[in-house]
Amino acid sequence: MPTFGDVVVLGGLGPLGLLKLQLVKLKNPKLIIGLDLREKRLKLGKELGADIVLNPLEDDVVQRVMEITDGYGCDVYIHATGEPEGVIQGLQMIRKLGTYVEFSVFTEPTTVDWSIIGDRKELDIYGAHLSPYTYPLAIDLLVKGLVQGEPIITHSFPLEQWEEAFAMAEEGTESVKVVLVP
Repeated sequence: MPTFGDVVVLGGLGPLGLLKLQLVKLKNPKLIIGLDLREKRLKLGKELGADIVLNPLEDDVVQRVMEITDGYGCDVYIHATGEPEGVIQGLQMIRKLGTYVEFSVFTEPTTVDWSIIGDRKELDIYGAHLSPYTYPLAIDLLVKGLVQGEPIITHSFPLEQWEEAFAMAEEGTESVKVVLVP
């Protein structure tokens, strides 16, 4: 969805968000802004191509995006956090006639004012999820080196330590992506 010259905000720099960031970079947008609550993920986002990274706990991210875009708003907002607040932030920072992409599994329901989507901003909304038909393309991008997976893997465990690995992945404060090695 992002195109040449777009300002793209990517909400959520977990494993999938960091891969999406790299894909967005391939589309040559004007600016990529990454949002996350964890410093390790913000740092990785910067290393993997985000021009600006912001922590919503430290910054009013809606205000910052509006300042960065001279009050215009972002062209594309990709939500990959699963947090209801990310939906609301995205709808507030996206420009009129912008594109909103929802790629999340939510922990609780989200309620929004739908008049923002239709009446006030006339947004294009896309729902996205992994599908089995995307794997060959993803593998090809990794093989060609256009997308990097290695920096996202922060911890590896032998299969015998699966309980420790699952606990670390569930907590998520020290890890980005945890893998088990057979």
